[in-house]
Amino acid sequence: MMWLMLQQDSPDDYVVGTGDSYSVREFVGNAFHYAGVELEWQDKGVNEKGIISSSASNLSIGDVVIEIDPKYFRPTEVEYLKADITKARTNLGWEPRTTFDELVKIMVDYDMKVLGLEPPGEGMKVSRDKGFNYTNHDFSLYEKIKEGC
Repeated sequence: MMWLMLQQDSPDDYVVGTGDSYSVREFVGNAFHYAGVELEWQDKGVNEKGIISSSASNLSIGDVVIEIDPKYFRPTEVEYLKADITKARTNLGWEPRTTFDELVKIMVDYDMKVLGLEPPGEGMKVSRDKGFNYTNHDFSLYEKIKEGC
């Protein structure tokens, strides 16, 4: 997308996204599920919590792993957000290459690897299969960040 934008004769603004909309709750649920952890949601609104209902790891059933903190609410919060990629499709012929589920897997795989955990690997496979060759899939940069360099 960025390359296509840079090839235009005159600069313009484009929205990059999937054109789909998902809630934070859906994202969190998918991420934990992919990592082998099932959540049960209790309560509603600012009191809602994600509690482990089953886990393939050493996490304990019943542990609260997700809570809402109102200090992160934006003052002008929008209830529904969805990227309108019409202009990019029309003017650039661009289509998103990564689905929501693939993006979740990519993010979880790399986060798990940074933490020294063995990821399922589907996200890294997606990255390689789709030709995301901007990284060699190692974490030397992240290791330096973790070491405080």
